[in-house]
Amino acid sequence: MTATEPSALPGTGPVDPDLQAERDRLAAAHAALRRMREQVESTELQIGDVVNDKVANAALRRGRARRLAALADVPGAPLFFGRLDFEPGTVFLDDPDGAAPDPGAGPDRVHIGRRHVHDAEGRPLVLDWRAPLSAAYYRASPGDRMGVRLRRRYGFTTTAPERGGEPETVLTAFEDEVLTEPGGAAAGGLLAAEIERPRTGPMRDIVATIQPEQDSLVRAPLGTTLCVQGAPGTGKTAVGLHRVAFLLYTERERLSRSGVAVVGPNRSFLSYIRGVLPALGEVDVSRTTVTEMLTAGLPERSRPAEGWIRRTEEPAAARVKGDARMAEVIRRDLWSHLREPQEAVVVRRGSRRLRLWPEDLRPLLDELAGRGVAYGSGRELLSHRIAHAVLSLLEAEGEVCDDRTHQQVRRDPAVRRAVTELWPKADPLKLVLGLLTDPERLARAADGLLTPQEQEAVLLPGRPRGPRSARWSAEDLVLVDEAASLIERPAGLGHVVVDEAQDLSPMQCRAVGRRCVSGSLTVLGDIAQGTGPSAVRDWSALLEHLGKPDGQLSVLTRGYRVPAQILDFAARLLPRIAPGLAAPVAVRRAPGSLRVTPAPEGGLADAVAEACRDALRGEGSVGLVAADSQLPALCEALADRGLEAPLLEEGTGPDAGRLMAVPAGLAKGLEFDTVVAVEPAAVAEAEERGLHRLYVVLTRAVGCLYVVHERPLPEALAEPVPVSG
Repeated sequence: MTATEPSALPGTGPVDPDLQAERDRLAAAHAALRRMREQVESTELQIGDVVNDKVANAALRRGRARRLAALADVPGAPLFFGRLDFEPGTVFLDDPDGAAPDPGAGPDRVHIGRRHVHDAEGRPLVLDWRAPLSAAYYRASPGDRMGVRLRRRYGFTTTAPERGGEPETVLTAFEDEVLTEPGGAAAGGLLAAEIERPRTGPMRDIVATIQPEQDSLVRAPLGTTLCVQGAPGTGKTAVGLHRVAFLLYTERERLSRSGVAVVGPNRSFLSYIRGVLPALGEVDVSRTTVTEMLTAGLPERSRPAEGWIRRTEEPAAARVKGDARMAEVIRRDLWSHLREPQEAVVVRRGSRRLRLWPEDLRPLLDELAGRGVAYGSGRELLSHRIAHAVLSLLEAEGEVCDDRTHQQVRRDPAVRRAVTELWPKADPLKLVLGLLTDPERLARAADGLLTPQEQEAVLLPGRPRGPRSARWSAEDLVLVDEAASLIERPAGLGHVVVDEAQDLSPMQCRAVGRRCVSGSLTVLGDIAQGTGPSAVRDWSALLEHLGKPDGQLSVLTRGYRVPAQILDFAARLLPRIAPGLAAPVAVRRAPGSLRVTPAPEGGLADAVAEACRDALRGEGSVGLVAADSQLPALCEALADRGLEAPLLEEGTGPDAGRLMAVPAGLAKGLEFDTVVAVEPAAVAEAEERGLHRLYVVLTRAVGCLYVVHERPLPEALAEPVPVSG
């Protein structure tokens, strides 16, 4: 293994010729990307003067805008991060990226990067990391070299920006792994430095550091529904996002028609991951929460001015509303709207009167209801069935009937009145509102399914006059979506990534699964981090509710960013919160990364301020995490001591500054170089699954964790921390 010194910044002295050649190569790639973007910008968008098709022109403009966004040169994201040197004479197989040896760089050499970049003649300067040939960069080893004789990794340094400019990322080092030599593929310093690199602001991609076990998940085919149980720091979120980028590369035409969505636990999390896919050149992926996904399908006319979610359910009520039994309750209530035929349907054809008696109509209703059709489709089908029965009477009298006759009978006022009477229209909002405000109606639908106590728990408070005045909860909207799906099938997506899926209730799983009936899912989560009232304890049950019982379960236990001292401390909680779950294994140790500080009585704010000041002397982001109710007062106390800690709120990302105050309830999925965790006992006592929440808080740090407490630590954490930690 050979490497240059990682300090050769421009203008600081002689530069190794090989390093300079790589810098020139990188500069040429950036220039080529700019040229590719300029070519798209100069593309003629109008079809022409002869045919002025506004729809087609609008589609062209949208396509160009997407292409321009995909070709953006992201600051701080070098276009290539590695190189593969193959054995002489290696045959390059057909590759979607047009893989071929780099021009001017030797006959068997390719540079691996975030996206495809080609020169003016169309020859690739950078090979997309998703191309089949690039898999060797992540998987090649001395035991299976995949034709590779040398793998090169690059190191970069970001320089301070000049006034009004962007920070400049400079290639300062490279490191070679000679796979033909024993021990030549040992992990090197540049890979470790990139994994551990401090960060401030949104999440970055991990495309340069994907590990072999992660790569096998990223490259799983589209037809596979993948469930990843991942301990903190194992990169499960990054794996899910990179899998999206990979699937869009390999199945772009198919997924462009059906769509792709990333579903996260809250807007803060979605803001945190917002830059990953654009840095990989993928911009056509929607980011949403379950509640936003369901709200988007509700009618605008019924929308309250202040928004749908106006109430938080008590945990007991949330568990009942999230239980899969509620699906049957809603189904029963909806189909109870069908009415028994009481009168004959009389259709006039000239001087004739054709009658369908109640005993003729009843089998039509029973047949449709038993077929499992959508309720809304049933109305349309019933009109066809009645018309067909009338046509049978006409034909029996000798009249020749055709499609026009069928349509005339369907539109006959008597048939239309019969359909309205026998199969009333249903509105999902009004249906759920009526069900949750009428105890007798609920009792009929929930008979044998819910206990009287459970029925009382799910009733809406107050006496709402309609959907706009009702105080809906997030759990109520899931019930509305269930009703809407019974009335009309929702549109599907080609692939959905669900992060922090361990907190989804069975009813939420059904809602997500309905939108992916013909597609696949990437399900990401950690049983130990389940904090919701319906948090899952078994992934197989969750996959069943998602409608993907054959999903492939993979377990990630190797933590690459969180030091062993922090993971081992947090793992003391696992026997209490997730018995049987394997403890995470950290690949690195960092002496001094865990600091547990007891504060004297009345001195908590001073101890927290001192911990924050100490953390700010280092590099990267600092998260001050405390119980939600405790944090505002703590921020005021810090401000009095000269420390400003902006409060992270729902919908904002952790990029307002180096120090940010984070409510424990919003910490899930976020990552900070340093975390100051305040009063663990208060976090544990704040909610029903408080120890699970505390486990989340303690595993947000990838560099250093300060635990500051005035009250005794929870019992599982109370034993002394080893001095070496």
